[in-house]
Amino acid sequence: MKTAVEELTPTRVKLTIEVPFEELKPSLDKAYKELAKQVRLKGFRPGKAPARLIDQYVGRGAVLQEAVNDALPGLYGAAIEEKELFVLGQPEVEVTKLDDGKEFEFTAEVDVRPTFEVPEYEGLPVTVDDAVVTDEEVAETLDNLRERFATLTTVERAAAEGDTATIDLSAAIDGETVEDAATKGYSYEVGTEGAIEGLNEAITGLSAGESKTFTTTLVAGSRQGEEAEVTVTVQSVKVKELPEADDEFAQLASEFDTIEELKDDVRRRLDRQKKMNQIGQARDKALEALLEKVEVPLPESVVESEKSRRNEQLDQQLAYAGLTREAYLAEEEKTPEEFDAELDEAARKAVKGGFILDQLALTEELGVENEELSEYVVSQAMQMNLPPQQLAQYLTENNQIPALVAEVLRSKALNLIVEHVKISDESGNELDLEALRREINGETAAEEAVEEAEETGEVAEAEVVEETGEVAEAEVVEEAGESAETAEAKDAEDEEGSAKA
Repeated sequence: MKTAVEELTPTRVKLTIEVPFEELKPSLDKAYKELAKQVRLKGFRPGKAPARLIDQYVGRGAVLQEAVNDALPGLYGAAIEEKELFVLGQPEVEVTKLDDGKEFEFTAEVDVRPTFEVPEYEGLPVTVDDAVVTDEEVAETLDNLRERFATLTTVERAAAEGDTATIDLSAAIDGETVEDAATKGYSYEVGTEGAIEGLNEAITGLSAGESKTFTTTLVAGSRQGEEAEVTVTVQSVKVKELPEADDEFAQLASEFDTIEELKDDVRRRLDRQKKMNQIGQARDKALEALLEKVEVPLPESVVESEKSRRNEQLDQQLAYAGLTREAYLAEEEKTPEEFDAELDEAARKAVKGGFILDQLALTEELGVENEELSEYVVSQAMQMNLPPQQLAQYLTENNQIPALVAEVLRSKALNLIVEHVKISDESGNELDLEALRREINGETAAEEAVEEAEETGEVAEAEVVEETGEVAEAEVVEEAGESAETAEAKDAEDEEGSAKA
């Protein structure tokens, strides 16, 4: 087989593949066997008709077409492997020559990952937010906690913003009642954003027993998107009363005895959250900084695929929330054109970032071990609230392991970038992300000393694991289950310890 590669653009190539006709023989034999099962010839059992009679019955051309269709995927794959191309998407294949017994040639146009050099990232400056917890943030968090223990008390006055009103709603279009737009006894907080347009204004100033009709667009139901006359009737008005932020509340809402202890805990939690945000920001901004240093040609088909994926994801989220895209855009105060432009920019940035991480993983010869795959599956399963073994089995059965490997590789490549950039907060303080992680995880100075000793060989010789890059799918399922069992065992131990305490 002879393969020639023509670069059409930096991200698209055309392969011309010449195949000696004798290489089609296995596929021809297979085609005859398959066709023999389908034809019924007098004097021959199914599947036993000779090739010459099949040629007469269905035509040699049909046999050749069957053989070519069978051989093309393997021949194309071999050509890609021979030329070491990283293809993206499905090829456009055209048979250009098929001379029976003499020659076979076809072409394949396909998008490929562009080749480029990853720019230097050592010492690349990256700035993240400060991790300073203010008294206002502590007070706000405490108020949110008080909200959860609030009580509602009925008042004899008109509804105002912040009140909770029990209301009945009905709607009509051209005098015809819209049945699925009616509701009774609905508890509604006046001033809530994202509600039916005009509802807040209609309720404000109404007392129990009073009604008001207003015109609005229905956001759900069989007449969604149509203009209707909506009538709201207030059944009762209640005011929310928050408990006092005192020691009694601290004992009610937490394991602490005093409000000061509760405030200290809130501050610690906020501090941990801000430091976790710093780590996330460092990863995002490190990649963004690298994106700005290099131009990468992007295949339009890959960009369009990423845009479609994002659009589908948004539609699913909106459907789950009971919103239309029109309502979403109105809430975001964006035109469809503005949304499309932002989506296009985000998709291009995502594709470019993926290419950079892929190239870095290739350049640095990064590999993925089964243990890393299993840890990733367990973390994803926890986020999805699924048993790790179930997710691992789904990924294996649906041939998603290669995509999983690519995802873990990109994460390792990004970690490598973050290790070498210079990260500072807005106040100019240089940050050590590893120290931040230790602090977030609650590691003590003693634990750090033990770890350091282990790394230098003073306590225990570290295990050396060779990176083979090979992935055993069955091991991914098994190790994911073991990781989950380990986590469950640890949780059980923690609970037992807490009970004894």
